[in-house]
Amino acid sequence: MRRSVLALVATLVLAGCGQGADSIDNAAGDRLETASIAAGLVADPAAVPLDGMWSRDTDRMCILPRGAKDGDPVRRIGVVLDYGEGQGCVASGTLERSVTELKVALGACRFRARFDGDSIQFPAGLPTECNTLCTGRATLSALIVERISTSVAEARALRSPGGKALCVD
Repeated sequence: MRRSVLALVATLVLAGCGQGADSIDNAAGDRLETASIAAGLVADPAAVPLDGMWSRDTDRMCILPRGAKDGDPVRRIGVVLDYGEGQGCVASGTLERSVTELKVALGACRFRARFDGDSIQFPAGLPTECNTLCTGRATLSALIVERISTSVAEARALRSPGGKALCVD
């Protein structure tokens, strides 16, 4: 009986360990990031422009203003993943930014991506509607790209394997 009580107490103590540590760690991390941004050591994601070309390996993304209206927060976005032999994804649509969160709409495929100032990350779990944008075993899930250029001309030049311009109205 005594062993059972000790085991129960030990289990409860261990279960309580770390309950709140995440919030403490996150708060400390948030403070460190804020201080780093203020000191100029880390780019402020809210101040970094999105327009241009983004890439990682064979994955490509273009982001450009949607139209001629200045100050329009909505951007055109195009994505090409080409792994050859019928494996890839092609998508175009719109993107709307809210500091570090990006609302992406690629037709019926709608989700929120993350922007940290250096890279854009799609979530690992995407709606099933996103599957129609890919062939073979390719997926847009967990896509990560970094900026390679702020050139509007380069972003406009991104095309699907079939030749369709992806970031042009």
